[in-house]
This record gives sequence, structure tokens and C-alpha cells, in this order.
Amino acid sequence: MLDVAVIDDPAAAGVSLDPVRAQLLAHLAEPGSASTLAPRAGLSRQKINYHLRALERHGLVELVEERRKGNCTERVLRATAASYVISPAALPAVAPDPDRSRDQLSARWLLALAARMVREVGELMAGASAARKRLATFAVDTEIRFASAADRAEFAAELSRTVAALAAEYHTEKAERGRDHRLVIALHPSLKDHAVPGGRTTRAAGDGTTTEEP
Repeated sequence: MLDVAVIDDPAAAGVSLDPVRAQLLAHLAEPGSASTLAPRAGLSRQKINYHLRALERHGLVELVEERRKGNCTERVLRATAASYVISPAALPAVAPDPDRSRDQLSARWLLALAARMVREVGELMAGASAARKRLATFAVDTEIRFASAADRAEFAAELSRTVAALAAEYHTEKAERGRDHRLVIALHPSLKDHAVPGGRTTRAAGDGTTTEEP
């Protein structure tokens, strides 16, 4: 089982978004059958089998083993991944294009970059898996508390200068055996949940603004 799998097929994406099937995928992090899943999902074994066949048809679950029980055969299945991400490739006609409007200060451009990363890394993962090779990637994740918007702007400017200098130092245009790599760096306010009276949740951003959710 993979830790994360990227869904790029529109039909598979539609199947995974069905609430019942999404619940079954979560249950099938551990192997199970229609008989074991029926009481957990509150559905009949026949309905569970119907949903499992759809998930298996689109490669979201896989057969682990078959057990003979009298005149019946119990099929034990497992999800192909612990979690799934739907690639923008599943909606190619409306997939965001970061080249359409390049704006370093735009949250929408940031989302377009993130969407492209999901699509490209998903395709690379599929290719590396087929070739039985390890995909060379690197990521950094951290949080910074800025004292002011001015400090945040200065940090962004200094980071841009540093990255540009590093890229210029290591980029070799004519390296015969070289391979191009894409580098994306993102900065956005952190989300922190705070419970408030009345059963609502305020979601506070790192810049002090809040939004209220039902």
C-alpha cells in the first residue's frame, strides 16, 4: 500500500468522491471484505459489494486474498493507498494554468502552482513506480511568526534574492547528463482552529484575520 496516491483519471476521481465509497476506502486501510464492512458502513453486503466493484474497477482497491466459506468465496480487499489526492489532470479543461497570470503576490497564482505540482509529481510518481525507480524529490516545511507585514515583505525579498543566487550558482545550461528540476517556494498565513461558544469554529490566519465557520 502506498502512503499517498494521485488520482488523475476523471472516472476514478468521481468514484472516490462518492461519500459511501470514500468511507469504504478509509475502512480499507486494513484488509476487509463485504461481510466485515457491511456492519461498519451500515449497509447490506450486496450494496457493499456493488461499491467495492466500482472501486476495484478504477484501481482504488486491490484483491488481497480469496477465502472459501462453504459454497461461497469471500474476497478480501485493501485500498491501494492510505490517502488520495485528486490531480487537476482529472479536470483538464478547467485545470489552473500558472503561466496564465504570473503574480507572486496572488493567492490564486499560488494555488495554480500547487495544482501544477500535484499534477506533475503525480505523473512522475507513476513513471518512477512503473520503472521501479526512486523519484528524487526534496521538500521543506516550517512556520515563521513575523512581527509585522514589513518584516514579512523583507523576508520575501531576501528569500527571492537568495534563491536567485543559488539557482544561478548551480544551474548548468549545457550539462549533457543534467536534468531539469522545478523549484517552488510558497509563503502563506498559517491556519489555526479555535473553538468558540455556539458550536462554531474561528479559523485564525497568521496575519491576525479570522473567518467563522458553521
